[in-house]
Amino acid sequence: MKTVRTRVAIIGAGPAGLMLAHLLSKADIESVVIDRRSRDEIETTIRAGILEQGTVELLESSGASTRVRTESTRHNGIELRFAGNGHRIDFDALVGRGVFLYPQHEVLKDLIAVRLAGGHDLRFGVTAERIEDAETARPRVITTESDGTQVAIEADFVVGADGSHSVSRAAVTGSHTGGYFREYPFAWFGVLCEAPPSAEELIYSNSPNGFALISQRSETIQRMYFQCDPETDAQAYTEEQLWEELQSRVPGTTLHEGPIFQRDVLRFRSFVSHELLHGRVALIGDAAHTVPPTGAKGMNLAIADVVLLDQALRALLLDDDTRLLDAFSEKALHRIWKAQHFSWWMTSMLHVAPGASEFDRRRQLGELRSVVESESGRRYLAEAYTGWPLESLT
Repeated sequence: MKTVRTRVAIIGAGPAGLMLAHLLSKADIESVVIDRRSRDEIETTIRAGILEQGTVELLESSGASTRVRTESTRHNGIELRFAGNGHRIDFDALVGRGVFLYPQHEVLKDLIAVRLAGGHDLRFGVTAERIEDAETARPRVITTESDGTQVAIEADFVVGADGSHSVSRAAVTGSHTGGYFREYPFAWFGVLCEAPPSAEELIYSNSPNGFALISQRSETIQRMYFQCDPETDAQAYTEEQLWEELQSRVPGTTLHEGPIFQRDVLRFRSFVSHELLHGRVALIGDAAHTVPPTGAKGMNLAIADVVLLDQALRALLLDDDTRLLDAFSEKALHRIWKAQHFSWWMTSMLHVAPGASEFDRRRQLGELRSVVESESGRRYLAEAYTGWPLESLT
């Protein structure tokens, strides 16, 4: 078996893996990043793109993206819609921050471009089979290339940034599913359509028919979701039925309709790995945790992980100092569980649970009114949605 030697082996070329590799390169710490997907698949798969201000500032200040500030759209608030009325949460006035609409695949284009431009090792079409020797000073990633060749990547440290179906997790927790898990009794039916935005800012709508989110991807593309059963067939609706369903969930707003070119059903799960670190292997991003998309925390939480692990690995690999690595898990978990709570809270407050009683419905409306009618309630939502300050281990 061929062996490749590097300082850090990173499994997964998503936002977490690529951003970590980029930050480490600033300290002249070499890494190899692998991903089973092709570059084209990574760069063209359209995903959500709400970036916290701290994420944008890091992308810009680190040189990871020259486009994020100029090509993103800043949103200074969102609208909570319920009982037929809209209520704007003014982020800028409440906390002096905003969020930025910049789709995840655009972030990945930026990160891939900067890594390749720097001549760093990025390998597509390479599948990680397993991690060996996690407890030693020379952990190894056993991989299979697209032509079937097996290659061992030997490193001083291995990072699992390989998403919610992580192969790396077994080396940290002892199993692929080792963690705290919750599955929700509903999903989102998502559509992408060719039409201008129906609103300047995102609309989070609680209606008797269930939740809807009216979002956007660009000046000509809209992204919209409505609550559905997790077993719903994405092809079960005609376009006319989809527009009727969406419009029924946002009374008071007339949606801009257009051809629907993508549809999918997104299940809701919350997960936090039992452990984030074992020996010389760490988990970050969706390999370590997943959240419902209602709070727009997924990619931002991954970037927060990266900031901490970058500091820990610099201390370990440059100064042979393990103290920051020892503190990594506890510090990261503080933010992870705060984000889990916020995502659960937004989800439970806005969705209609199967079998909900009239009491449940009226209590939920009372909760929404408590938030929008209280400056403290609005400020908490704004503070959490726009993102807590990125923390440091030092």
